[in-house]
Amino acid sequence: MPDFTVREYAYISIVYEGCPKSCLEHAYIPEKAFEYLCGLSASFSKHGAKVFELAGRRKLKLDQFVGVIETPCGTRIEILPKHIVVDEDQQVEDVVQKERRLLQAMLRTALDLNYREAGEASLNKFVQPLHEWIIRQFLKCFESLVQWGLRFDYNSVQEDQKFLRGQLQHARYMRQPPSQRHIFPIEHDVYEVNRPENRLIRTALEVVCKKTKDAANWKLAQELRLMTSEIPKSKNIQHDFRQWQSGRLLALYEQIKPWTELILGEYMPVSTQGVAQGMSLLFPMERLFEVYVGRKMQRLLPEWNVSLQKQDRYMCEQDGRSMFKLKPDIFMQHKFGQSLKVVDTKWKLLDQLDRTAKFGIKDSDMQQMFAYSAYYLGLEHEVVMIYPARKGMFDQALPVMKFKHGNSKLRVIPFDLDGSLEGKHFSFIKALIY
Repeated sequence: MPDFTVREYAYISIVYEGCPKSCLEHAYIPEKAFEYLCGLSASFSKHGAKVFELAGRRKLKLDQFVGVIETPCGTRIEILPKHIVVDEDQQVEDVVQKERRLLQAMLRTALDLNYREAGEASLNKFVQPLHEWIIRQFLKCFESLVQWGLRFDYNSVQEDQKFLRGQLQHARYMRQPPSQRHIFPIEHDVYEVNRPENRLIRTALEVVCKKTKDAANWKLAQELRLMTSEIPKSKNIQHDFRQWQSGRLLALYEQIKPWTELILGEYMPVSTQGVAQGMSLLFPMERLFEVYVGRKMQRLLPEWNVSLQKQDRYMCEQDGRSMFKLKPDIFMQHKFGQSLKVVDTKWKLLDQLDRTAKFGIKDSDMQQMFAYSAYYLGLEHEVVMIYPARKGMFDQALPVMKFKHGNSKLRVIPFDLDGSLEGKHFSFIKALIY
């Protein structure tokens, strides 16, 4: 089955004779895959996750989710962020590669996927689709783990043997008939590779062997499969993830854990166990942008305490019970002063020249910021709204706005994602803290 690459808000339709060629804004997929997506959409909607929207009887419209969806028939759909403007002179493949780079950088930062690639100066480093890139990183981490040595653990084993080893189970032995007195029920520990971390990695490797279409990934996966054939697969993935240990002796396992979680489908918007087939990964773009900006601020502003998703204030109280919780995306407090800031991120496009439409800022977003200012800052400090930057449309901070009540001010600043603006970090930090 062919693979399809689209962007946010793209349309997905059933392929028919004489239909146009699939593009970034509209994909034409087989009927079986389309029916599966319709069922998946209904499942997501029940849990409050809006991934697809019906746009007719034979058409779906994507929402603000990015990642990969694989259907049981083998159709694979890669969904990229809609950030770069496609010009007439710009090749579609260049746009795809840039947006893949952007999504990969955001995933590495937001999910703390810290890794190193040594000795690999390949031009097709970012040409691979998202799922093949994830598979590649998983296999590299697993190969390094095998080279340094897998961790073993003691597991308790109960068995019947003709010799004594470990501890004799006296109660069971006394109940045996005389003809079985030469058989000893014993319990002892075995030092083996069968531990939760290894079982999960082995399970992810089996998924990789079945799903990868890249020749280099398939070759490396088969080699690792042979070298680790003694490791059993996990029978309860969620339980084994809860049993995953950390520590100095398991430092290398910390590098492969996020990739294992990605491959085993721990990042779907809702649970689709028993329904989803293959390697499906979906991330809400708004949440991904929020965490990405927050992590960058934590690294670039060491003199500030930056908290993500702070939620300790309520708007109302009834009979001594607090109601209507406020959850600002980012809360900042200066380590050596009294300065406070509330920051909210929005994955939307602004137009700094369109004053008649209030630059594209929604009234509801402004009301939300006023509530943050009132309940978190006492209408005294600054609140900040961060939108993705776009050259020529929104590449500089808007003039400072002042609320009519209190002394609080509002700043609206761009965040450069793809490096199209010069001095991006300096201009962003300058607009944020000055």
